[in-house]
Amino acid sequence: MPPEQAYQPDRSLKGKLRRRLVRLAHRRPLARGPVAPMVSFTFDDAPLTAVETGARLLEARGARGVFYVSAGLAGTEGPMGRFAQPADYARLAQAGHEIACHTYSHLDCGQASGAAAADDAARNRAALVDWGAGPVNHFAYPYGDVAAGPKSALAARYGVLRALHHGVIEAGTDLNQAPAVGVEGPDGEAIAEHWLSKARARKAWLILYTHDVRPDPSPWGCTPEALARLIDRTQMSGMEIVTVTEGAQRLGVEPAAA
Repeated sequence: MPPEQAYQPDRSLKGKLRRRLVRLAHRRPLARGPVAPMVSFTFDDAPLTAVETGARLLEARGARGVFYVSAGLAGTEGPMGRFAQPADYARLAQAGHEIACHTYSHLDCGQASGAAAADDAARNRAALVDWGAGPVNHFAYPYGDVAAGPKSALAARYGVLRALHHGVIEAGTDLNQAPAVGVEGPDGEAIAEHWLSKARARKAWLILYTHDVRPDPSPWGCTPEALARLIDRTQMSGMEIVTVTEGAQRLGVEPAAA
C-alpha cells in the first residue's frame, strides 16, 4: 500500500503538543525579506500528471516549477495516480525545473527519529542525483509534519525546508519549517488567490503546492484549468514566478552542505 494511503497523523494530545512546540524549536529565521513579491509553484510527490501537465502549463508561460520527489515512489501507483519514472525527473531538470527532496520512502518526519529521517532523505538525494536530476538543495517534509529530531537533523542539509502551514516567507520566517499554501480541494484556487493578494501587499514570497494536475484530481490535487488561472493571475499582477533555489538565492540563503 502506498504511504499516502496508509498514513494516519498522530491525533493524540502528545502529537498536537509536539506540532505546536516544534514550530518554536531549531529555528533559522530569514535575515531579510524580498524587495518584491515572488511566487513558487511546487508539486509534492510529483505524480506523472504534475510532471506532464503541470510542467507544460508553466513552460507555456515561460515559467518553471519545483517538484518534491520521493524516489521510492517512482513508477508506482498511488491515490494521486501513477508516479513518474526517473527519466521524467531528469527531463524536468534539463528543462530548467527544480527537483527538490522529500524522503526516499515518503517517511513521516513527524513520527520518525532524526537519524531515520536524515538517512532516508540522504538516500533520496543520492538517487535523484544519480538519475541526473540534481543538484538537490531544498526539502519538503512529507505530509507537512516534523518532530524536533528530524527538524534539527535535516536543517544542516538543506537551504529551505518547507512545511504545510499557511503563510508567506518574509523577514523572520523560519527557513527550517517554512510555510506554504495548498492548491487542493474545492476551495484550493480561492485560498491560493487570497494568499497571492497577501504576498503582493506584503512584498513577500509565497510558495504554492499541489499534487496531481488532472481534470478529476484527487483531494490533494487541482485541475489544469485552476492551475493555469493561478499562473496567469500571478503574472498579470506583476509577481515573478521563481523556483525555490532562485527565491532562496535572492534572499541570500545558501544551500547547505550535502
